Amino acid sequence: MNSSKNKENAIAFYKTAYEGNPRKAVELFTGAEYIQHNPAVGDGKEEFIAYFERMQREYPDKSIKFVRAIAEGDLVALHTHQTWPGNDQYVTMDFFRFDENGKIVEHWDAIQQIPATSANGNTMY
Repeated sequence: MNSSKNKENAIAFYKTAYEGNPRKAVELFTGAEYIQHNPAVGDGKEEFIAYFERMQREYPDKSIKFVRAIAEGDLVALHTHQTWPGNDQYVTMDFFRFDENGKIVEHWDAIQQIPATSANGNTMY
């Protein structure tokens, strides 16, 4: 397993899809299957592509920053900061499982809206 390469590929996959080219992301970075665990997105490659193409049409001005990436074995975790229209901001934690060929085959995530104030005064990053 090449943890460093898997981190680079997870970021490139997510960035490519998020910024409007999910078909290219799937072609370059996924394996024979793509198992989706986000309940808002259908299972498989074509459902992933359809979801991100719709997000690009509906929210072309969204942006993403990759705050940290952690790799262990065949898993990569990404901690991101997303900004959507109207300054609607979210923190996400995504997990990707890679196959033996270094291709993404499974995805899980957790998404939380960033509130205007914090009880502890710390950022979510």
